[in-house]
Amino acid sequence: MHDQPKYRPLRGSELFADKRSARPLVEGTVARGTLREDTVFYTGKSADGFVTEIPVKLTAELLARGQSQYQVFCAPCHGRSGRGDGMIVQRGFKKPSSYHVERLRQVPIGYFYDVISIGFGAMSDYAAQVPPQDRWAIAAYIRTLQLSQYAPVADVPEDKRALLEQSVAASPTGEPHR
Repeated sequence: MHDQPKYRPLRGSELFADKRSARPLVEGTVARGTLREDTVFYTGKSADGFVTEIPVKLTAELLARGQSQYQVFCAPCHGRSGRGDGMIVQRGFKKPSSYHVERLRQVPIGYFYDVISIGFGAMSDYAAQVPPQDRWAIAAYIRTLQLSQYAPVADVPEDKRALLEQSVAASPTGEPHR
């Protein structure tokens, strides 16, 4: 075993015409798992800025996956409802912004994907821990959290509006229970 034939890196070779033992990469070669042709999917941005439409099919399964991943990666700081009151904050760390502030309700969905990917302020990036498909799932779930608190009454089906009105009437503040 000690005397087996092998080439040491960057040593010469009589076997090849160019006298190199290390072979050059074939032009156009892309390492496995690193081809990122769909820029929108992998960055959340287009030529015009952050995308406003999610580039994956929005399904109940995607939202369930987003909820699951949100609870693991986001809820410790942002809280289960997205108000910025997670356990980490209760332990004395800096409070993140609530997803329910007007500024964040107005940003395109690509913004959330970008922040998950590269971080923002005290928040580190999650690109290594959360694959792109799950980042989109989390971004979609964040949007559902926002809609759950600020959905227009017109979006409530006619047959359910009576329940909403009863909820408002029963609330001491005159607002729906959140």
